[in-house]
Amino acid sequence: MPVAPPFPRLPSLNALRAFEAAARLGGFAQAAEELQVTPGAVAAQIKILEQELGADLFVRHARGVHLTALGERARPRFQSAFDALTAAIRDLQHEAAPGKVHIAALPALAQLWLAPRLPQLRARFPEIDISVTATEAPPNLKRVPFDLCLFYDDADAAGKTPLAGDALLPVCSPQIAETIRSPRDLVQAVCLTDTAWADDWRIWAAEACPEVGLVPKGPVFSLYALAVEEALNGAGVLMAHKALVEEHLKSGALVAPLATQVPLPHAISMWGLPGGRANKAVALVTAELQRMSAKLD
Repeated sequence: MPVAPPFPRLPSLNALRAFEAAARLGGFAQAAEELQVTPGAVAAQIKILEQELGADLFVRHARGVHLTALGERARPRFQSAFDALTAAIRDLQHEAAPGKVHIAALPALAQLWLAPRLPQLRARFPEIDISVTATEAPPNLKRVPFDLCLFYDDADAAGKTPLAGDALLPVCSPQIAETIRSPRDLVQAVCLTDTAWADDWRIWAAEACPEVGLVPKGPVFSLYALAVEEALNGAGVLMAHKALVEEHLKSGALVAPLATQVPLPHAISMWGLPGGRANKAVALVTAELQRMSAKLD
């Protein structure tokens, strides 16, 4: 009677993913954020893996975790393995659905810079489906199925294509602009602030009017697009990113009552994985966004 030997079972893929992410990022909380689960779920998956292996991969302490010697030796091989797995999945997706492009973008850029350009992209390439996900931080393209990233970055950052420079300037409705003749008038004005760029007023004032001692007073918003909308509604003066309100300035819906603009060191930048432009749809969308940006400059 033939004897069937027990077939060795691989550990859970979820447990392996949890270990790789925690090892690469340096903690359970960071891994949980990337994997979109709770830190407790990451800890539980890694504990299961450690029990299956019969050895610890992390040392737990009050300040967090760090890899054991065994975990440190395993980390680079698992990182390479998951890099290759993600690349294989992305290639499979591109071959199965070659006309899809997924862009990750900073929320303000998604709403105020990219969204106005989407109709032109759709008209130019009706065969391409363009999806946009707004996220506060650039994703790790080796781990998530995005084709392109659109975020602010240093204008000369390696591997990234600057699409538009930017500058700070106060903007408001034409009615409010009549009351703003000099930087000193901003002391009594209602100043609109976005929490993500809370230092914008300070940066502009330090360059434009250091003698005034301007401390902005007014409502604070967690969405930059909402702050722009309130400026359009006449709620106050917004310290604007010029690249994001360019169309409103051209139409006259917003005006810049003061001439001083303070250039920013970063630019609206786009990037993807090396070799990503081998995908025709990604290459076409990338080139068209560059062309539209150059046309507007």
